[in-house]
Amino acid sequence: MDRHSFALGALFAGIAVALGAFGAHGLKDMVEESALQTWEVAVRYQFWHALALLITAFAAEKLSADACRLARRLFVIGILLFSGSLYGLTLGGPSWLGPVTPLGGLALIGGWVVLIKEACSCRKESLNE
Repeated sequence: MDRHSFALGALFAGIAVALGAFGAHGLKDMVEESALQTWEVAVRYQFWHALALLITAFAAEKLSADACRLARRLFVIGILLFSGSLYGLTLGGPSWLGPVTPLGGLALIGGWVVLIKEACSCRKESLNE
């Protein structure tokens, strides 16, 4: 198991729970409904990709360590850029954060592509062990 991916996954999942609770209770009366929906999208993507980091931690036993490290980096960058920009926009951050969001989305997609490519290139025997 890759401890770095596991620790980051657990950290981002815990933060997602806290930010989700903040959105549901603290932001409810502070921002418009559309902004609250944006916050919820950010939390949802952060949480799913925190789980992806946990999966990557265990995948490192079967897949290339280099590929899993690259996927981890892309997931972390994606969470920070995608969810981070949406959190910032919801809280009234600068408008230049808007174009950052799709860059984060590309990083998240890239992490999945790395894992798919690596899984497809592995020998059948190594995946079944």
